[in-house]
Amino acid sequence: MDNELLFYGLTILLFLLISAFFSAAETALTAISRARIYQLVMDGNKAAQIVTRLRRNKESLIGTVLLGNTAVNVAASALATSFVITLFGSEGEPVAIVTLAMTLLLVVFSEVLPKTYAIQNAERVSLALAPAVNLIVTLLYPITWSVRAFIRLLLTLFGIDITKTNTLISATDVLRGTIELHHREGKMIKQDRDMLGSILDLNDIEVGDIMIHRKQVETIDADLPAETLVAQAVSSRHRRLPVWKDNPDNIVGLLHVKTIVKLLSQRHNQIGEHADAAEILATCSKPWFIPETTSLRDQLVAFRHMRQHFAFVVDEYGGWQGVVTLEDIIEEIIGGIDDEHDEPDDDIRNIGEGAYLVKGDVTLRDLNRSLDWNLPDQDASTVAGLLIHETESIPGVGEHFDIHGFRFTVAAKDTMQITRLRIEKLQGTKLPEDVDI
Repeated sequence: MDNELLFYGLTILLFLLISAFFSAAETALTAISRARIYQLVMDGNKAAQIVTRLRRNKESLIGTVLLGNTAVNVAASALATSFVITLFGSEGEPVAIVTLAMTLLLVVFSEVLPKTYAIQNAERVSLALAPAVNLIVTLLYPITWSVRAFIRLLLTLFGIDITKTNTLISATDVLRGTIELHHREGKMIKQDRDMLGSILDLNDIEVGDIMIHRKQVETIDADLPAETLVAQAVSSRHRRLPVWKDNPDNIVGLLHVKTIVKLLSQRHNQIGEHADAAEILATCSKPWFIPETTSLRDQLVAFRHMRQHFAFVVDEYGGWQGVVTLEDIIEEIIGGIDDEHDEPDDDIRNIGEGAYLVKGDVTLRDLNRSLDWNLPDQDASTVAGLLIHETESIPGVGEHFDIHGFRFTVAAKDTMQITRLRIEKLQGTKLPEDVDI
């Protein structure tokens, strides 16, 4: 009897270990990061290659794990029940006790414990168990294939086709979500989160959303005297200046200050003396016009291909709307780049009590990125533009409106242009960082 009890005990223990093996393998192989496994494969890790093959055929993997797990769990329970019935008969408390005991053993030692460990050490467990799992998948393939074929037949009878893949989330959205989660968990600083997110957005943002409006662009009249033209060019804080003729809408070229200085230096002239206007204007490069609907990604590629850093943005009617530079696109990715000539930035100023004084021409993307807000930018690109779009009017100074959970108050205007707004979050407004994940 002692030998029989030892046999039953060791056999049940073996079944529990096998069940734990299947549980840990299932959890680890499904929880491991695809990106991490891909990197290990590129490094030549053979176990990682096996993991990749198993994950590629998930249907077969899951079928094998479920089949093996179910089989050993049933076998362990049946063996324990059979042994108790042999000893005590088919009635009474012993059968109920052994049923409860086996349930607890299976749940604790064959399910919860191995799965908890596996999910915390997914990479280590999956790489360790992958070769054995791959062997079992191969051995049980005829059975699992038959089961899958039968299931597909049943689903087909109900009009369900599982061969069609329905991808609801794009790869870009997956990356964006991963970046945000790492930031929320403290594994990524805000600056890195913003940079990576901006790179993913390049294909969705148009140059019209980030261009410098023509009202803010410093230009030069081609009909100016040579001395005035040179003096205005070299005194500007910009390296490139649009040149117009007859009227400001007629852009005829792009003047490079460096080229003027080089030209005058070659002639050994003092700035502005004996300079010929026609000769100076001849150094202008041809203006490059692009549609305002061009995506930042396409424009970035175009800048590289054309080996230029400056383009004029036009609307659908060909009217000049503003300019965009390579630096503008880079700033969209990494944030503002200030040099020694730039004035201190007060576009967004905290005035206390959760309120901010914001320039009207600040883009909604910059505002959202700076303050971690979520104001929509589909219908307007600037803060003032959003207020005008929502109110369908041009509000006066002092008027306030509650929009998307924020209170907008017009703080300053210049004729018909809203130049400053006071923005504060309303009570109860949920921001992205307030969302529990």
